Amino acid sequence: MPSESALEQSRRCRLTPVSWEQPFLWLARGWRDLLRAPLPGLLHGLAVTSFGLLLLWLAHRHFWLLAGAFSGFLFIGPLAATGLYAVSRALERGRQPTLGTALAAWHPKDHRLVLFGLLLAAAGTGWVLTSASLITAFAPQPVRDPVDFLHVVVLNERSWLFEAWLSLGGVLVAPVYASSVVAIPLMLERRIGVLAAVLTSWRAVMLSPGPMALWGALLMAITLLGMSTLLLGLIVAVPWLSYASWHAYRDLVPQADLPQVD
Repeated sequence: MPSESALEQSRRCRLTPVSWEQPFLWLARGWRDLLRAPLPGLLHGLAVTSFGLLLLWLAHRHFWLLAGAFSGFLFIGPLAATGLYAVSRALERGRQPTLGTALAAWHPKDHRLVLFGLLLAAAGTGWVLTSASLITAFAPQPVRDPVDFLHVVVLNERSWLFEAWLSLGGVLVAPVYASSVVAIPLMLERRIGVLAAVLTSWRAVMLSPGPMALWGALLMAITLLGMSTLLLGLIVAVPWLSYASWHAYRDLVPQADLPQVD
């Protein structure tokens, strides 16, 4: 195994194309898992929501920074779901998971998840800084709060700043999504290198580009809906999407000729 290249390791993962209907099935299965194991899921959602409210309180006077920070959540969302992947895995094995099941996933015997988490954090930080720089440099007036952002950036008919902000965010988030959509659950379950897991994730996306684009859009839409409810909707959205993402991984990578993680 150590002598194998990342591409060789990735090729040992058998991938299956998915249909347009499957993203909705993943959501249904994720909701079922949430009903079967609500405590670890809702506690994860509460933790993410609490962090968001803290961020909102600290940066409410600097919305140019806040906009990038909240959109940057889309970069590190897969990492926040790590413990809940373990919960869904336990459920499919017929076990009754607890909060300890989720927390144990954060103490792996190797550092692959830590390394991948650092890479996602770096990508998220890069977007926050890029977003803040774009808004402060090109906004015709200072942006201090949500009302300023709405009037100065979003509804400004004489500026393409909002379109540029969205386009740049899309360009940055797309490769992060393609790199992580199955990488973290794959590393949680199998002994595979970080680069090989990322390559496998890209292969899965390229095998079913349309359905995977739909899945990404559903993830983003539900996350934004949760944020629009003063973040309270994230208490449910985070575990729901995390559980659903495990089922997405299971359908995309049904079998891997790689050792399982103990």
